[in-house]
Amino acid sequence: MYVVSSCGRRCVAVIVGLQARLRAASETEPERGASLVEYALLIALLALVCFSAVTLFGNDTSQIYSDVGNSIN
Repeated sequence: MYVVSSCGRRCVAVIVGLQARLRAASETEPERGASLVEYALLIALLALVCFSAVTLFGNDTSQIYSDVGNSIN
């Protein structure tokens, strides 16, 4: 048989109370922060923008770098 002191009972009561508060807070507070899906969408959008920029400006940029390289020589 275990004998629990009054301090032990108070500690258990505090822990149980904190757990109840945490459960109540997690149920009432809206979720904050970005989820994995949101990060994936951001990365996909960034990749799309980069791909579009290279497609649209790739030839012009290549020509500019070629002109700069030729002027150095």
